[in-house]
Parts: sequence; C-alpha cells; structure tokens
Amino acid sequence: MKGYFSYRFPPLSACVRNAATGPYTASSESGGSPLADQERALQQAIADGYQEGMERGYQDGFERGEVDGLAQGFEQGEAEGAHAALDNARRAVRAEFDGLADTLGTALQAVRKLHADYQEARRNELIELVAKVARQVVRCELALQPGQMLALVDEALGAMPATAEAPEVHLNPEECARLVALLPERASHWTLVPDAALAPGECRVKAGGHEADAGCAHRLEACMEQVGRQLNAASVATLALDGSSAPDTLPAAEPAIEEAE
Repeated sequence: MKGYFSYRFPPLSACVRNAATGPYTASSESGGSPLADQERALQQAIADGYQEGMERGYQDGFERGEVDGLAQGFEQGEAEGAHAALDNARRAVRAEFDGLADTLGTALQAVRKLHADYQEARRNELIELVAKVARQVVRCELALQPGQMLALVDEALGAMPATAEAPEVHLNPEECARLVALLPERASHWTLVPDAALAPGECRVKAGGHEADAGCAHRLEACMEQVGRQLNAASVATLALDGSSAPDTLPAAEPAIEEAE
C-alpha cells in the first residue's frame, strides 16, 4: 500500500524571487516577469493608498480641528467678552454711583448748613422776643409797684461797704418823681438824683466812693445769656421737628422778672 505525504506550496514571494534569479533572468532584462510587475504594482498601490489615506486623514483632521477650534474659540471669546462687558458695566455703574453720591453728599451738606443757619436765626429771634417781653413786664411791674425799685436799691447797698454818708440814688426822672410822691418816707433815707441818661428801670447807687448798678438791664442780659445757652444746648433736630421745644425755654425769663423785683 502506497503512502501519501502532504505537500506545502512555497510562498508566492519565494517563487517571485526564484523567477527573478532563475534560468529566466534574460527575460527579466527584456521587460520583467508579470509577477514582479504585479508585486511592484501592488507595493505602489499600497504606498499610494497609504499616502492618500494619510492626506485625506490629515485634511479631515484639519477640517474637524478647524471647526472644533472655531467653536471652542467662539465659546471662549464669547465668555471672556461677556465677563469683560460685565466688568466694564460694573465700573461704569460704580463711577456713576460715586458721582451721584458725591453730588448727594454736597447737597446734604448744603441742606444741613441751611438748616443750621435757620435754627440759629430762630434761636436769635426767640431770644430777642423773650428779651422784649421781659423788658415790658419789668416796666409794667415797676410802674405798678414803684417800691420794687427801692428793693433793688436796698440789695445794692447791702453788697457795698458800709459808710456813714447818705447814699446817692440816681434814677430816671419819672421814676424818681414817682418814688418821692408815693413813698416819701423811704425815699427820705437817700439822696434821690434825677438822671435823664438813665432809662426806666435803671438805677445807680453811689456811697463812700463806691458805685453799684442796681438797675434791671444787666440782670436781664444775664438772664438772656442763660436762655441762649439753653437754646444752644438743645438738639437742633428736636427744635426742627417739635415746635413745643421753644416754649420750654420761655420760663427761663422768669428769673429776670424776679431779680428785677
């Protein structure tokens, strides 16, 4: 019985090499074998396909990268532009707000100054009004009770050094005549001197080389100074919002009347 062995065909590339180096080398010089031409054509096709694929891939990648880059750049530029626009808008609004704040501050200072000037004028008018009322009250009190002037003279003499000389009392001529007519007993203890330079309610006492002011003017001035201090110490806002603050200071004029008595 015959045995069979498996046969393996040599690779095509080996056949091509054998054909190129075999007894048919002369034919290769005349133009080459068909297998060699096919091999070269195959290699060229592979090289051309690879080059074409590389170029096409490069072109596709470039186009896709360009599109993606443009999209990404547009998004990034849009975000940065929006952020920059927001910052610019904030700076513009802040600058405008600062300008308005400065203008408002200047206007507020002007209003405060105007309010302070108004309150000062109001206090001065109030003090002047209180002084006028107090002077009228003092004059009426002295006209109705002339003896009040003698009480002021006694007070002034009590503050002066004692002397054996009879004191001289200088009075307004009308008040001097009124005292002599109504209170001659008390007026006889002093030397009454009519003085036209003295206003009603004013009195000068001279004794032992000393002189004292027993009138009402300096007492009223002291009272008005006290009223002015009280008004200046009061809150300007309270005076502006509550008109009842002013009457609270009016009773300060009462000591002037009491002292004048």
